[in-house]
Amino acid sequence: MSIKKQVLKSKPVCKVSFKISKEQADHASEVALLGDFNEWNPLADIMNKLKDGSFSYNIELPAGSSYCFRYLADGTTWFDEPEADGYERGEFGAVNNVIST
Repeated sequence: MSIKKQVLKSKPVCKVSFKISKEQADHASEVALLGDFNEWNPLADIMNKLKDGSFSYNIELPAGSSYCFRYLADGTTWFDEPEADGYERGEFGAVNNVIST
């Protein structure tokens, strides 16, 4: 897995790129990116499946903020990002990944 961030000079946003290998996604057919930025909506940010079976997704988030997020594979299996900026316990007891922009 990997996360790359780029703060844009033209506007106060951070472009964040997420990438997950086929093995990390446990050979899922679909992976969604859920978090504070999309109200944890499993349909809002579906990652793009690449030819090699990996997944990628780019999103622009306001710069200078932090967001909790997790990945959801095939609508049933949650998994985490080892390269997250931090971790925070959510209101339902799960530990969420944190990304800071």
